[in-house]
Amino acid sequence: MTTTSIPTLAGRTLLISGGSRGIGLAIAVRAARDGANVALLAKTAEPHPRLPGTVFTAAAEIEAVQLQAAGGAALPIVGDVRDDATVEAAVAATVERFGGIDIVVNNASAINLSRTPDLTMKQYDLMQDINCRGSFLLTKTALPHLLASQNPHVLTLSPPLNLKPHWVGEHVGYTIAKYGMSLTTLGFAHEFAAQGVAVNSLWPRTLIATAAVRNLLGDGVLHSRTAEIMSDAAHAVLTRPSRECTGNFFIDEDVLREAGVTDFAKYLSEGATEESLQEDFYLD
Repeated sequence: MTTTSIPTLAGRTLLISGGSRGIGLAIAVRAARDGANVALLAKTAEPHPRLPGTVFTAAAEIEAVQLQAAGGAALPIVGDVRDDATVEAAVAATVERFGGIDIVVNNASAINLSRTPDLTMKQYDLMQDINCRGSFLLTKTALPHLLASQNPHVLTLSPPLNLKPHWVGEHVGYTIAKYGMSLTTLGFAHEFAAQGVAVNSLWPRTLIATAAVRNLLGDGVLHSRTAEIMSDAAHAVLTRPSRECTGNFFIDEDVLREAGVTDFAKYLSEGATEESLQEDFYLD
C-alpha cells in the first residue's frame, strides 16, 4: 500500500453519523478547515443534560470554520441511524444539497460496559442497532452515491478484531457491538474493492477526552488525548487514494507517525502526560 495523499478535502462531501460532539465533530471541523461540505446525522436536536452540544450547534461551529476556509457548507440532519427511513432521507437530503456523497464516517456508537448479568436486553439491542446495524445501514444506503465519487471512502470508528478472550469476555455485549462494526469494514472492503471504494476502521491508541468518556470513566479522562488526534488521523486516511487504501484497521498514532508527525504533546488532554496515558480497549 502506498501513502500518496490528495492534499485536501476541499469540495468533497462527508456524511457523518453522530457528529454533534466528540470525535465525530472533530472530524467534521478538520474537514471544514479544507472547505469540505459536511452533513451531520444525529439525534441531538436538544441539549443532553450531561452531554453539551446539538446537531445545530455543531453545524454552526463547522460553518464558522468553513467561513474562514472560504468554502464548504454544513447540513444538520436530526435523525436516528437505527431507522431505515431516516437514513434514506438523510442520504437524499445530503445529495440534494451537495450533489453527491464522497465520504461516509460511521461515528455513531453506544457504549455500555456492564457485565453480562447486569446488561439488559434493551441495552444490548441499543448497542447492536446503533453500532453494527447503523454502520451497515448508512454505508449501504449511501453506496450508490459513493460509487459515483472519484475517491470514495467509508471510515468506521471501530477497533481491530482482537479475539483474545480477555477482551471479548470482559464486556461481551459491548464487544459484540463494536466488533460488528469492524466486521462491516472487513466485509465491505472485500466486497467493494473492485469498485474502488475504500473501507477502513480507525481506533485510538489511548483513551480520548470526550464528554461521553468523562461521564463513563470520570477521572480517567485526565489520562487521555484530545479528539483532535483522531480527526487529524482521519484526515490523513481520507485524503489517500481510495484504490490504494482499503481493508485497514488503523490506529490514530500509527497513521500520524506514518504521515511524519513526531510531536504528540499537542494532543494531551488537560492534566495528562505521555507517561500517564491510558491505552484504549482491544489493544495489546
